[in-house]
Amino acid sequence: SQDPLLQLVSLQKASGCWKLNANLATVLGKTKEEVWASILALIWLHGFKMDAKEEWELLSMKAASWIKAQNGNTLLGCSVKKEALGL
Repeated sequence: SQDPLLQLVSLQKASGCWKLNANLATVLGKTKEEVWASILALIWLHGFKMDAKEEWELLSMKAASWIKAQNGNTLLGCSVKKEALGL
């Protein structure tokens, strides 16, 4: 079987992004549905629906609470500080 690092490198697009598909999920050892859906939903709400914030604010708080409970890293079962990611 191919090295997961090489698989991950081969899946990255020229722009720097990865497509959220079954191949990426396989490399990460997760199902496609488990990979970042909640974070993407929060970004979308804050980026495109600020005019309706009163309608989704509780939903956002619940999702953020769930994400914090996951400690960000438990999704993949490793520990990485956000500073190391350059974010």
